[in-house]
Parts: sequence; C-alpha cells; structure tokens
Amino acid sequence: MRMSKLYMPTLREVPSDAEIISHKLLLRAGLIRKLVSGVYSYLPLGKRVLSKIEKIVREEMDAIGSQEVLMSAIQPAEVWKESGRWSAYGPEMFRLHDRHEREFCLGPTHEEIFTTTVRDEVNSYKQLPLSLYQIQTKYRDEKRPRFGVIRSREFIMKDAYTFDRDPEAMKEAYFEMWKAYEKTFDRLKVRYKVVEGDSGAMGGSDSHEFTAMAESGESNIIYCNDCDYAATDEKASTVLVMKDQDIELKEMEKVLTPNIGTIEDLESFFSTTAESFAKTLLLTVNGETVAVMIPGHRELNLIKLLKIIDAAEHEIEMADAQTVREVTGAEVGFAGPIGLKKDIKLYVDKRVTEMKNFVVGANETDFHYKNVNYARDFEGIVVEDLVLAQEGDLCPKCGAKLHTDRGIEVGNIFQLGTKYSDALGLTYLDKDGKSQKVWMGSHGIGVSRTMAAIIEQNYDEKGIIWPLVVAPYHIIITVVNSKQEVQSELGEKLYRELSAKGYEVLLDDRDERAGVKFNDAELIGIPIRINVGRRAGEEIVEFALRREEQKHEISISEIEEKIKAEFKAQGL
Repeated sequence: MRMSKLYMPTLREVPSDAEIISHKLLLRAGLIRKLVSGVYSYLPLGKRVLSKIEKIVREEMDAIGSQEVLMSAIQPAEVWKESGRWSAYGPEMFRLHDRHEREFCLGPTHEEIFTTTVRDEVNSYKQLPLSLYQIQTKYRDEKRPRFGVIRSREFIMKDAYTFDRDPEAMKEAYFEMWKAYEKTFDRLKVRYKVVEGDSGAMGGSDSHEFTAMAESGESNIIYCNDCDYAATDEKASTVLVMKDQDIELKEMEKVLTPNIGTIEDLESFFSTTAESFAKTLLLTVNGETVAVMIPGHRELNLIKLLKIIDAAEHEIEMADAQTVREVTGAEVGFAGPIGLKKDIKLYVDKRVTEMKNFVVGANETDFHYKNVNYARDFEGIVVEDLVLAQEGDLCPKCGAKLHTDRGIEVGNIFQLGTKYSDALGLTYLDKDGKSQKVWMGSHGIGVSRTMAAIIEQNYDEKGIIWPLVVAPYHIIITVVNSKQEVQSELGEKLYRELSAKGYEVLLDDRDERAGVKFNDAELIGIPIRINVGRRAGEEIVEFALRREEQKHEISISEIEEKIKAEFKAQGL
C-alpha cells in the first residue's frame, strides 16, 4: 500500500477524552474514530488488525471442529422472555420496536438465539455433540462507556456455543475450548492469566476468564505464586486471619462520637485499627432496603451479595441519605445492627460473628456502641463470605499469601449446564428413544478488546509496537526525500520485490518532511522499518526493528535475510 493513497488520519495531540494508552494510540495512529460515546468506527489500519485477530480466532475454532455461522444482531423479545432474561438483563440491553410495535433488542449476547436455532433442528443423540461459533458485533448500553474499545457500547466478539449429551461431555468441550483459547492468545502474543470467573448474568456453574495483564485493566485478579490458584476479585474466596479473639466479653457501652462517621475518623477517636470495627452498609434492592455487615477493614464484594439475595447488579444501589434516616433514625455514617427497623434484613459476614468487643454505629447521630458482640447484642443472616479478596489474604487452596494484579478480560468460558435448554425446551432423544436434556457451554473472545489489550502490552513513548502476527503491515519503507529520484526509484524497487514475495508492505512515498514520516512510522508501529535515504545510490538502506532502538546500514541484498530472521524470532 502506498501511504500517499492510505487513509490514515494521524493526530499529534492526545484527545482530551482518551483515558488509557490504547485509547490514545488507537485514536492518534488513525485506527479508530469516535462516533458517539462508546461507539467507534474502524479505519483501514484498525480494520486490518481486527481481521488478523479474527483470522487466528477462526483457525483455532475450526481446528477443534467448531463451525462458523452468523446470527442476526436483531433479536425478538419472545425468546428472551421465554428464558426469563428480558427483564433480568437490565438497562444495558438496547430495546426497540418495529413498525408493528413488536419488541426486539440489539443482541448483547446470543445464548437464546443459538439455543432456539438448535432446538428447532436437533432432536437426536446422533446430532450431538455440536459446536457453533460466530464473529459478530454485540451491543450493550453501558452506563459509563470508558477506556475506548475496552468498555464500549458496540464491540466485536467471537461467541461459541457447545451442545452435548451429558455433563461429562460438556466439561470435555469446556476444556477443549480452554486449550483452543490458550493457543489463540499464545499466537496473538498476549501475556495472560486464566482465572476463575463469576458466571453473572450468564448463569451456569464453572467459568474461567482469560485476562490480558495490563496496569490499565479494570479487572482485578487474585493469584497465588505457590500453587495454581487464580480468580477475579469478585470470585476469589477470602480467607482472613482475624485478631486473637480469646478475650473476655465486655459490657456494651454507647459512646458520644460527634461528627465522626468514617472508619478513618473512628480509628483516631478510639485509638485502634479498622479491624476493631464492623461496618453496616445499607443498600436498596428493587425498592427494598437491606443491611450488610462486614469487618471494618474490608470492602463489600457486591457480586457475592447479589448471589445471596438473588438480584442483578442493576437492581442494587447504595441507600440514599433519606433512606438511611428512615431506616436508622440517624444521619449517614452512624448505621449499625442494633435498633434497625425490624423489617430490614441484616446479612452478616461470618467473620463479624467471630469478632469480640467491636465498635458499630448506634443508629443515632453522633453515637457509636463499643464492646458489641454477635448473638449477645444482635443477630442476622450469617453468610460465609461477603468481602473482596485483596493482597496478602491467604490462598484458599494452599494457605500461602495471595497477590493482586490488574488486567483486561479478553476471553471467557462458561459451563451453562441446562440453564437455557431447560428454559427453552432444548432436548434430544437418546438411543432408547427417551427425551434427555442438552448440556451447553458458552465461550467468548473479545476481538476488539484484544486489539486494545495488545497495544496496552506493546507500546513506548513514541507509539504502538505491533507484534508481526497482528501488525496492519509487516514492513514500512520510508523514502526520506521523495523528490530525490534515486531514493524514490530504490523505494519503488524494494516495494515491488518484497510485496511480490508475500510480505505486507507500506511505502511512504508522501511529499512530506522526513521528520513527519519518521514520527508516523513510530506512531503506527509497523514492526520492520526500511529507510531509503542518502546512500540510495549505493543501494545501502537503513534497517531497523520497531521494538529496538538500533538502526543498521545494510546492502539491499541483506534485507530479506534480516526480515526472515525477525519472522523466525517472532515464531512466524
């Protein structure tokens, strides 16, 4: 491709709304353009990268016998209502009506559509197992689109669905998909961890996430270096070492604590640490107020709570100040378990029941109780674990200390079981002619997310550093001075010869200053650089790799050897 004809609108300044490196560089390098918040157009360089990611995904899906299809993005409400998710999915679903007032949505995911499609065609054990996938655009009306294409309202995803005769076969398909994902992300040169994930709105039992490691990632992962335990912080089991509680119970006492409503203020006032307090959090779930107690030095794991109360994330929020006053009789900051309205359900993390002589809010403005003890002074619905795991907690598998890191979820695999086949009537006849349930799996790869994740792992202060396998072009030939005939002719010659040998080549033949050309080459991140300059008459060029600082002057006869060496170094 000649850059004089390439649509590549690069930017010198960082867009004001770009938050993380990948978002900034995708915009600056001219790979994407924002249409509205959370919606992007992919320009020629960006589309080439997406196509290369999709190609590898297709090859690995095809290799395990999964067959590609393409389902509609417009889905009728009936099948979602049949599965029970039309209301449960919440405000992230784009909903619309046709001219006949029939309800539809723009597909945020495709479990219902694949299930009903197979239901209408598959009826015998001879047709199972079956694995189908698609690469398609998904739509979710994110409340706060951010991080560019990482959390957007329109995104490209590969979703695969497996259909099996029994749970054992479902698990075999699950681990086959796991291996295919490992091969996919290995080929894409993504540094990742596989962690236990939460099934969330997908339902089912086991799930795992493939997380690309990146400081900018919005996923927190918890992992152990002494064993193979790894999970998202939402899923991770929490093993806390509490203070020695073998002490005598003291008499409960109300204490005046004027204008002290935070844990930090209480630590100073009582000259102790947050471990001596228990927080009472008030939340509203579909109009009903519930209370949750956790140790004062920890954070509530909302996902764990949602599972206990059987609610969706969009159905819960922190109680507002008026609700707090109605429930406790006090201002915000003084809620506690003693004296709450009787109809308020109180969920208590088990660790609170093991604490002794702790401090809680008194449900009275400017007052707290000290020397409070569970069972003697209050009771509630005890829950095994309601807190977020964090650095330094003990591994639930081997007891070693856990570590935390950040990443971007680029893939996930779910064992759905019979959640959708039960709801949508997907069955098959076995060898004896008896009706049996179909066991399903759902498996996704975020194609557009993966592009951003690769950039988050491969950049410097000058721009993107693409791995060869996904680079929009393998080689960029920069003619330093296009007005110099000898340089232009040598650049054209190399462009023709390398293109003829199957390499993807960009020729910068633009009538621009050398500095502009060099800056663009750094910014768009083409892996192999050939600069044709002052020694063109001697057939000497400058050869460089984007991932290295060094530049070498070489004869054009050495170029292909250098290119082959770089392809080999990158495993291609």
